[in-house]
Amino acid sequence: MARIGWLEGVVVATSGVLTWGAAQAAETDNVLPEQEVSASAAPQIRSELAASVQVIEHAELQTQLSAGRSLAEAIGQLVPGIDLGGQSRSNFGQNLRGRTMLVMVDGVSLNSSRGTARQLDAIDPFNISRIEVLAGASALYGGGATGGVLNIVTRKASDSPTRFSSELGVTSGLQDGRDHQYRLAQSIAGGNDRVQGRLGIAVQQNGSFYDGNGREVRTDIAQTDSQNTRSVDLMGNLQLNIDSHQTLALGAQYYRNKFDGRRYLYGGPNLAGIMGGKPELLEQRGGFSSDVMPGTERGMFNADYHARDVLGGQNLYLQGFWRKEQMDFAPFPSSVVTATHQNTDVFGFKSALAKSWGDVSLRYGVDWDREKFDGTATVFDTRQSLASGGMVNRSIGSTGRYPGYSIDTTALFAQADWKLSKALSLSGGLRYQHMGLDVDDFVGFNQQVSMLIGRGSSADAIKGGSNSYNVSLFNLGAKYAISDAQSSWLSYSEGFELPDPAKYYGQGNYVLNGPHWSLASGIDPKGSPLKGIKTRQVELGWRSHGGPLVLQSALFYAWSDQTLQINNANNNVVINVLDEKRRNYGIEGSLDYALASQWNVGGNWLWIRSETKARSGGWDRQSIMTASPSKLGAYVQWSPAPLKLRLQATQQFKLKDDAGKSIKGFALLDLMGSAKLPVGTLHFGIQNLLDKQYLTTWSQRAMALYGVGAVSPQAFAFQGRGRTFTLSYAVDY
Repeated sequence: MARIGWLEGVVVATSGVLTWGAAQAAETDNVLPEQEVSASAAPQIRSELAASVQVIEHAELQTQLSAGRSLAEAIGQLVPGIDLGGQSRSNFGQNLRGRTMLVMVDGVSLNSSRGTARQLDAIDPFNISRIEVLAGASALYGGGATGGVLNIVTRKASDSPTRFSSELGVTSGLQDGRDHQYRLAQSIAGGNDRVQGRLGIAVQQNGSFYDGNGREVRTDIAQTDSQNTRSVDLMGNLQLNIDSHQTLALGAQYYRNKFDGRRYLYGGPNLAGIMGGKPELLEQRGGFSSDVMPGTERGMFNADYHARDVLGGQNLYLQGFWRKEQMDFAPFPSSVVTATHQNTDVFGFKSALAKSWGDVSLRYGVDWDREKFDGTATVFDTRQSLASGGMVNRSIGSTGRYPGYSIDTTALFAQADWKLSKALSLSGGLRYQHMGLDVDDFVGFNQQVSMLIGRGSSADAIKGGSNSYNVSLFNLGAKYAISDAQSSWLSYSEGFELPDPAKYYGQGNYVLNGPHWSLASGIDPKGSPLKGIKTRQVELGWRSHGGPLVLQSALFYAWSDQTLQINNANNNVVINVLDEKRRNYGIEGSLDYALASQWNVGGNWLWIRSETKARSGGWDRQSIMTASPSKLGAYVQWSPAPLKLRLQATQQFKLKDDAGKSIKGFALLDLMGSAKLPVGTLHFGIQNLLDKQYLTTWSQRAMALYGVGAVSPQAFAFQGRGRTFTLSYAVDY
């Protein structure tokens, strides 16, 4: 049975998930004792927590991956509150309870204020020990944790002799030689009672994907996808036990996932299949060549220090971190073909002190971080791009794409817990956060492109400037143990996010006067400041784990006074924050039942409704661009040692909004399993067992967002993968 460990509590922590402590067993999945979770400033007892928190162990994740699914897809299958993932590089719109989720690796945030949505294109599962998911708005985290937090805990080493782990696998739809997918991973780990370390590398080469009708899946020209790519994930960590009271943990990662192929979407002569009303001309073909290839490249470093019994018997936790990433997007077809390049640099620190006095405990501290962003665009030779149907793209220059900006965030926090009795415990906390946003002057993107190709020679700049945000965020929770096998909780929490400044600022209306572009109006920090969105949420949950049945469920209701609106203005996606109330409410849960010693059944569910307040006073269904569909999953598992087989069904339900747009639902069936061999384990699986033809959720959103005006929605019709077979072998030695 796939174990789903729900934690019941308002998680008390610093503004980041900090994972400290000495390393554990050989090369290991670094599993904490059953009653503890590391998604806090210090590991906490699970039975004392009181909000929906789920832990996905490496074995559960491996089961999903054995069917050829990506990390984003696996998480969507396993976590009730998280939307099903698409097969794009982007996890745009993959919400947690209908709101933005904060993704971290060992407590280092992968989110940025520039909403590139590539947080799950960040790590190979080979390097993952477990994933901790804290559902609901959080007063304890910055960086857009209005829906919850997903913390990826990496694999560590311990004090046993040197150990190795190897993994190799292949995935194919058995269509032709282009649809193969290969992966290879290797690690070395070991140490002694003072020093432990691990170094792991995983490489994956993806070919083309094929849909349920045996046709090649179209390239995602909007956000780029994961077919025809090569990824490398190099990750190392080191744990030092300085003495009996002090530990130091160091971690570093280099990750790259880049387009590596010749197959691409042919848009027809002069891109008539995309912009000329002739979608029948669209096809996948070879011969793609570009001076800019889509990709993600990221480097990260973090250092964690823990000292016991300092400053009057307190525990001290310190973390410093740095992250640098570069993202390239696909050449985007328009009257002028361009490709975007984006740079993000983040660094900062987090600190916390923790102290307990009998049944009362207190955690408090401060954190600070700085994020810097800039974005440019490569402009291609229009004649060559159009004549080749978008297949050959040669650079003629570059321009600014978004205004550069920086954000400084400083926060103070305190959290208290009180165990009133053996059955009842209370928790409450406060986070005060100050954010300072500085935006550079910026000449409109279209005007920069026009000047590059000879239309105009000068332009007014849209003024930059500064904004500041001061936010107080509260949380309060109560947990009651009904019996040894049952518990319930009630909680209230608040979260805050600052929507994408790059998609908001730097927009202006210009008039060409002779060779000069004159600014008629523009959006700048002084005249039109970007509003932040504060989310409040209440949750009522219950869990039972007695006997063969494990059942848990939670009701939630989240609301905010603002709504994020996403629009496409002349092939330029922009955002706006409207003063419209927004609410998300629903129920999520999971069930596992042991029918017999070798048979298990279960499933999970999410029913959610997302609405915005209408001027008439009623409630309208929220736009499909940001709303979450409901879903239902079920499985049956047979585990006669050394074999394990799991048949899994997933249903995503139709989603509609009041603007007449919709996302069609679909149902999928997967078969996955494993067999323990005398040496190692063989994993195997079949994704989309019935070879279902369907459009992914992201595809349907992209068709509605980009397929407007003269642009054909069919250019963004990315079908889901058809029946796909995966076989892999893993061994520890």
